[in-house]
Amino acid sequence: MSIRLAGLFLFAFSSVVVTGQAETQIITESSVPIEDIYLDGVVPRKLVLEKQLLAYEHVREADVPWEKRIWRVIDIREKINLPFAYPEMPFFSILAEVAESGEVKVFADEKFREMLTPAEVSAILVYSDTSDVIDPITHEVSRKVTRSEINPVDIMRYRVKEVWYFDKEASRMQVRILGIAPLLEVFDPDSGAFKYELPLFWIYYPKAREVLSRHTVFNEMNDASVITWSDLFDMRRFSSYIYKQSNVHDMRLIDLYPNSGVDRLLAAEQIKSELFNWEHDLWTY
Repeated sequence: MSIRLAGLFLFAFSSVVVTGQAETQIITESSVPIEDIYLDGVVPRKLVLEKQLLAYEHVREADVPWEKRIWRVIDIREKINLPFAYPEMPFFSILAEVAESGEVKVFADEKFREMLTPAEVSAILVYSDTSDVIDPITHEVSRKVTRSEINPVDIMRYRVKEVWYFDKEASRMQVRILGIAPLLEVFDPDSGAFKYELPLFWIYYPKAREVLSRHTVFNEMNDASVITWSDLFDMRRFSSYIYKQSNVHDMRLIDLYPNSGVDRLLAAEQIKSELFNWEHDLWTY
């Protein structure tokens, strides 16, 4: 007597049928991993977990005759940057989780000198808000302070610090991201007017690549085509604009052009052109 298992039926018992010298194991519900039974898809997605992250190519100091530091801003309201605000797992939630757990070291400054402890990060992620409360009996107005965690929806922009350098051995211009910082908009408690943007903390990206390689990015065009956050940054699949380059006065473009956003955009485009032309002018055609 032969037993055939249909793909639509799972038995709740386990048994072994012995026929001569051969044994046939009957696959039951208890012998199948639960992730294979209640699978949200066609096949288990394990490539991200099994993929090995490629380390940066070794570069000697003697092979870098020129470099320039650039600061950019990623605005997640741009269409290409919408995966940063994916509701199920926003990019800020990933950064906050690995920073609070101590899995990735974070810093208070963009030069990566003042390291923050997980307790200090937790204190940063909780902010205080004040509001006026009117007593219904005495009609006296008092100021109440409430503490709440930062909502990932409030993080609209990220600051990225990178270094452009010429690799003499490869004879080409290269770029490497050094740090990423989420920006929190700070408003005046009384008038509600915007005051400034505050970098919450800086993550040293070369050390965070390993962690970011285990978190996937939502792909709007194809759910089966999965890339990780380290892939996104290494392939530079994001839109950004330059707001600062290294200079002797450490001035931002907004400091140079405080009253004209168009002039700041033109200055940012000029910096991009200079980076391109620096490499282009090395060659003779």
